[in-house]
Amino acid sequence: MLDDLQQRLADGDTSVFGELFTIHRSRLWQIVHFRLSDKIRGRVDTDDVVQEIYLEAEQRLRHYVDGDFPSLFLWLRLIVGQTLSKIHRTHLKTESRSVLREANSGRSGLWGNTSLCLSQRFIAHITSPSQVAVKGELIDEVRQALDGMSEMDQEVLALRHFEELTNQEVAIELGIKPKAASIRYMRALERLRGVLEMIE
Repeated sequence: MLDDLQQRLADGDTSVFGELFTIHRSRLWQIVHFRLSDKIRGRVDTDDVVQEIYLEAEQRLRHYVDGDFPSLFLWLRLIVGQTLSKIHRTHLKTESRSVLREANSGRSGLWGNTSLCLSQRFIAHITSPSQVAVKGELIDEVRQALDGMSEMDQEVLALRHFEELTNQEVAIELGIKPKAASIRYMRALERLRGVLEMIE
């Protein structure tokens, strides 16, 4: 069914976009939730951002239909990044680096906020008073472990673990072979294992 709908869209039948977006919605929500800055999380609702992404993508469907994208989901992920970049600039009043790379901007432009996003999300479940007291220290521990990784390894970890991309999608996004993406993911998890055991 998914393949049929995507083929119809690729052939120019834009009436199926709503159904396709619904299929991908939960994965897109996960990306927004991961990448949204904690500084504006209380002011910006993830569901509202996803709705804005839908409207933006709907207006730009010809860009996808007439373009050469590896998949609809990865094109939507590009829209997510552009939308989040605009939201962050609006609320933070700063020209920060885009939270997602442009599709054709070259593979070296990795996300500048990945390390911070990873460290915050890895310990987001800490809620007890005693845990909260050391939350900042634990974030620093995770940040130090992440800073010991290459930006590529951080990105692979973010895409696989929090954005829930498949290994093949990660390879496409980062311009590396699937085997290399898998090796980098396992290596990144191993480097974090000791710190994560402390958190658990």
